[in-house]
Amino acid sequence: MRSRFAPDRQLTVRMVTVIFLLGLVYVAFVAALVALLKSVALVVVIVAAALVAQYWFSDRIALFAMHAHEVTAEEQPALHGTVDRLCALSDMPKPRVAVSELDLPNAFATGRNADHAVLCVTTGLLRRLEPGELEGVLAHELSHVAHKDVAVITIASFLGVLAGLLVRFAFYSELFGGRRNDQNTAALLAVILAVSALVYILSFLLLRALSRYRELAADRSAALLTGRPSELASALVKVSGSIARIPTEDLRTAQSFNAFFFTPALNDESTLATLFSTHPSLQRRLDALGKLSTELGLPS
Repeated sequence: MRSRFAPDRQLTVRMVTVIFLLGLVYVAFVAALVALLKSVALVVVIVAAALVAQYWFSDRIALFAMHAHEVTAEEQPALHGTVDRLCALSDMPKPRVAVSELDLPNAFATGRNADHAVLCVTTGLLRRLEPGELEGVLAHELSHVAHKDVAVITIASFLGVLAGLLVRFAFYSELFGGRRNDQNTAALLAVILAVSALVYILSFLLLRALSRYRELAADRSAALLTGRPSELASALVKVSGSIARIPTEDLRTAQSFNAFFFTPALNDESTLATLFSTHPSLQRRLDALGKLSTELGLPS
């Protein structure tokens, strides 16, 4: 089913390109390991099974990790009401709604498709935002589901684990394989580590580039759907300012979910850090929303 969220062909092209390139990189990586080690079939099967499990149960894994639980309309009537309106407006299935008992103001959506998605907000976000601002954030997260980039990011993020697992398997199979005194073994391990480092770097850069663009695409689609870019911009400013006052220890706990959050838990606005961040800078997002307000003839 196609939703009324504004389609983004550039996002689609980028997602297909990233998955294709990552697939090529990892196929080549596995092929190289098979050639070097003669057999890595078992670990490939295990990793493939883990990938399927993460893709299939990504929503449950995320809720567990974020200490979140699903809530009913009776428990959170205002939150459910906003989600209901946005789903009706965008003509998409309503996701399950969850709340995380964290003071960190944030939100995320996950799930393998629109019919198996979950939308989660923290109590910190609910306390800090006005209804219009919250609607903008929820529309942003729903657009991720509509654009299917949630599933793509889930798969692409997991692929980064593949190199590490395969290298660890290769290292220990060689280390304890009875050839510890063979000089060729040391050279072989050096080659494997070098190749895996290259694979990790390529995967990291591809995933970060896709992640930054998808956030801009979600901002634009959400603002177009609600017709109020200024509310989303206000939410961005408010959430970013609030995060700066959250204890660093709490932020580091949630940092592993940065790629899925509305705004990053920890964010360095320096030029170099921005190149490797999961999200565009706050100023870039605000500028894009301001430009959209101008295009729509609205006050920015």
